[in-house]
Amino acid sequence: MEWLNSILIEHSALQAVIVLSIICALGLALGKVKIWGVSLGVTFVFFVGILAGHLGLSIDTDMLSYAENFGLILFVYALGLQVGPGFFSSFRKDGITLNMLALGVILLGTIATVVASVVTGIPLPDMVGVMCGAVTNTPALGAAQQTLKQIGLDSSALALGCAVAYPLGVVGVILALALVRKIFYRSNENILPKDEQDGTFITAFKVQNPAVFNKKLKDIPVLKGNHYIVSRLWRGDDEVCIPTSETVLHESDRILVVTNEKNVPALTVLFGEQESTDWNKRDIDWNKVDSQLVSQRILITKPELNGKKLGSLHLRNEYGVNTTRVYRGGLQFLARPQLRLQLGDRLTVVGDAENVKKVREMMGNAVKSLGEPNLVSVFIGLTLGLILGAIPIAIPGVSTPVKLGLAGGPIIVGILIGTFGPRFHMVTYVTRSANLMMRALGLSLYLACLGIDAGAEFVNTVMRPEGAMWIGLGFLITIVPVLIMAFVANKIMKLDFATVGGMLCGSMANPMALNYANDVVKGDASSVAYTTVYPMCMFARVIIVQVLLLAMCC
Repeated sequence: MEWLNSILIEHSALQAVIVLSIICALGLALGKVKIWGVSLGVTFVFFVGILAGHLGLSIDTDMLSYAENFGLILFVYALGLQVGPGFFSSFRKDGITLNMLALGVILLGTIATVVASVVTGIPLPDMVGVMCGAVTNTPALGAAQQTLKQIGLDSSALALGCAVAYPLGVVGVILALALVRKIFYRSNENILPKDEQDGTFITAFKVQNPAVFNKKLKDIPVLKGNHYIVSRLWRGDDEVCIPTSETVLHESDRILVVTNEKNVPALTVLFGEQESTDWNKRDIDWNKVDSQLVSQRILITKPELNGKKLGSLHLRNEYGVNTTRVYRGGLQFLARPQLRLQLGDRLTVVGDAENVKKVREMMGNAVKSLGEPNLVSVFIGLTLGLILGAIPIAIPGVSTPVKLGLAGGPIIVGILIGTFGPRFHMVTYVTRSANLMMRALGLSLYLACLGIDAGAEFVNTVMRPEGAMWIGLGFLITIVPVLIMAFVANKIMKLDFATVGGMLCGSMANPMALNYANDVVKGDASSVAYTTVYPMCMFARVIIVQVLLLAMCC
């Protein structure tokens, strides 16, 4: 049995890898088990690590620190890459309102944490750990740990506070959503947004407005904001064409238009008559709509197209095809000329078979070439993120300069590269599966190390009176801000339940609660609201915990 002792008990690189692998494997397997419809996912690795630490398993301190830091860096950088493309656009129009409400949830939770620390006498670092668990935010926990190490304070209580508050943090948001639905949305009215829509909407019009007869498409006046693309034009019984800006509309022409659903009333006034055919069904075979044209989705795989504006390719004039939609990261966009393309985008193009083939060759459409992520940009991003995290930033009133640290630096660089990389023709494309792999691997390593570190004292902490107090305070930090901001969103902002639910889940970084919201309300409104506020809230929590702990030292 000496060999078993050497790979499980005696500290070595081999023992560290084996122990962490076992903890991650067990945690990920158990995380798939649902209890009352709720599963903890990768977070269960944390609790398996706690159990291992409680049973006496340990690994070399330096190995533990390295694996924990590397896992955190990998996770937050991949997270930044994921949310980057939608980060700045989330501040447009309704996104500003949702982000302000979500920041209100964060601010109330932070105030509650400070007040609880003052009233109960619990040290602020311990309460910050409780808050991180109550809002289920592991990047914030990592940032808090790095800050305490930076100022030379013990960070072990952070993980303990997070561990005891985390389970009720998950359940608390779901319970709060159920209460919000029962209290503020008793009737079935105002459950879904009135203008709920997909990213694009397809409809057909019959040209009946004399004001547009015999006019070129480029000369037809359009009300501001009513963007649309004319995909096909039917004239007579058998004539069909791909319209260009020079195409002249005649009376009784039929046109197929791609736009947003909210624009349909204005376009109906503009063209004359909307047809009743439903063109948005998922089972439509576009290649059978008419025999003269084909419709295909083409994958951009040529690096030289990365960052170029769609309009600069002149697909309509040079190839005689129309681009109607762009699919990116599970979202669908209207193919506007100013849209910057990214490697991995899928474009829906319409034209005759020969021209579509030429466009396909021009764009690449080679799925295999995207199977190999550009690791050069990944490592460059990690390096830049760590350099940024090490730069001291002076804040007025705070004696110790703030450093973004191992959590803040990589996530900011990930967001910036994910957003602006294509504009500088930097190939930042990472397949969705590769990004999920990076995040899951990094988070699993981080949580396993965190659990082992906290496990030795976990049971004793929970059984002590202060442990029960941590659990109770964590539950209040979870549920009270959510209920207050739900009241504001409903009574003052008049927002629907689907949008409010997604916003609250995003502000708490709680995908388990989002699953509950999506089960309760049909449609994508909750998911859209979640992704709108998630990037800003994730970034805000990482920064706020650092400022809070550094202010404590002043």
